Amino acid sequence: MLKKVRLFTPGPTPLLPSAQLAMAAADIHHRTPEFRAIYQRVLSQLKEFIGTKNDVILLASSGTGAMEAAVSNLTSPGDRVLVLSAGKFGERWVSLAKAFGCEVDVVSVPYGQTFSIEEVRARNTPDVRVIFVQSTETSTGARHCIENIAALSRDSGALLVVDAITGLGTTHFDVDGWGIDVIIGGSQKAVMIPPGLAYCAVSDRAWQRMETSRSPRYYFDLRKERKSAAKGESAYTPAVALIAALGAALDYIAATSGGNIAQGRDALIHNAEVTAEMTRAALTAMGLKLFAPTAPASAVTAVLAPDGMDSGAIVKGFKEQFAGVLSNGQGEMKGQIFRVAHLGFFDYLDTIAMIGGLEQVLSQLRGRDLLGVGLKVAQQVYARRRGTSLAQLLEADQRCSCGRPAADCAATMATVSA
Repeated sequence: MLKKVRLFTPGPTPLLPSAQLAMAAADIHHRTPEFRAIYQRVLSQLKEFIGTKNDVILLASSGTGAMEAAVSNLTSPGDRVLVLSAGKFGERWVSLAKAFGCEVDVVSVPYGQTFSIEEVRARNTPDVRVIFVQSTETSTGARHCIENIAALSRDSGALLVVDAITGLGTTHFDVDGWGIDVIIGGSQKAVMIPPGLAYCAVSDRAWQRMETSRSPRYYFDLRKERKSAAKGESAYTPAVALIAALGAALDYIAATSGGNIAQGRDALIHNAEVTAEMTRAALTAMGLKLFAPTAPASAVTAVLAPDGMDSGAIVKGFKEQFAGVLSNGQGEMKGQIFRVAHLGFFDYLDTIAMIGGLEQVLSQLRGRDLLGVGLKVAQQVYARRRGTSLAQLLEADQRCSCGRPAADCAATMATVSA
């Protein structure tokens, strides 16, 4: 049978066709009025997509470049910072902060779990200058409660930096209302274009901190980028084709909701929430266990391999039979979990096809007939969710931004604040 290569990975994700066409047509010099118009429009659209009035910066780098920029621009050697670490990307914050000479305090929880707000508050001492955290820990499929963490940072005066590289477009954020000082996104995620662009929104508090921070920086000097962006340019040679693709992707997102980018973003979030719930229900019905069941992300679902089975066998079987690409676990979780993405250009039929393929692979590996088991419950989830808005989805589930029941987070925060 024919096999089409299909990515079900949390980055890179499937590419939007109109973005690919925009890249192919992007034969334009970056110091011209034509490019300045595109650049300014994309920066304006990104503000709407992120949901902020803060300045937005684009960098020709992976998301890790924006993470490094956040550390180098906001800290000085010897500064005490607090890193909330629950997986490989939390550990990346630790490494970056140490590389720039920070004194790093870490709130660490086992992979697949999320943080105790009480412990975060206890460790957020008055001398903490910056808090670094993921919104979604992509290596484990766990989602963290940014709203409550932001409340703690506001109370203490620490800046809050959020790696939302897989969070933007899959999770609701009130960036300005919550007081997130830097929020970071990446091109190869929910905006459906290739890797190579990072973007971040930066608060006034963060810009003020940059004037006194003493860490070295050159290419990743956000002040240079801000000054250039005001003129419709980047400080250095930009990724012209990727910026054209990003403009096409944001146009597509807006077009899904009558030209309104914010509403289109909410529709994108809704899509991720529904396809993630379909996937979780299907895999659970097939007898598999979720790796982050208490705070599941809508960007990616991490699943434990059956007892005695290497998750690599599932990843390999899925690729050999269907040319589909799943993600194995990272680091110490390799061989123990596999990960399925829901962010960006995935739809109902993609999800159904992926579940059907996994039924075939798991039936052969486990010696049990699982055909139709996951597909039935996935379709029941879709039928129940069909036609609901994001607001209705959140209201029905009564969920916090971390994906847990809102009552749990509200009760925790009330206890901590008392």
